[in-house]
Amino acid sequence: MTRGDAMQPLPEHPLTLAEIQDYVQKMEAERGFSGSSIVEQTLKLAEETGEVAKAVRKRQALGIDPASTTGDLGAELADVLIYLAAIANRTGIELSQALRDKERINETRTWS
Repeated sequence: MTRGDAMQPLPEHPLTLAEIQDYVQKMEAERGFSGSSIVEQTLKLAEETGEVAKAVRKRQALGIDPASTTGDLGAELADVLIYLAAIANRTGIELSQALRDKERINETRTWS
């Protein structure tokens, strides 16, 4: 993507997992993140997952460090989705197919 080829904004309609993965791939290229390794992206995913936990604690009025900054739960979940898509893109995994495959396994399990 060249400087003149700015990304289109996200559409207002709900996105498929494939559309999210495509958007993240383009966004990373435009913002210069596509060179980040899978290890870097995985560590960032873990950090963002912790931020989701902190946002849930805040939302549930559980104790958090008052000096700590806590983001909005929706924004933190979006960050997790971005890093998840970035990792899937780097490994050639189509998330919608991975979900179907995993659910086929889960459907055979007994849940107590």
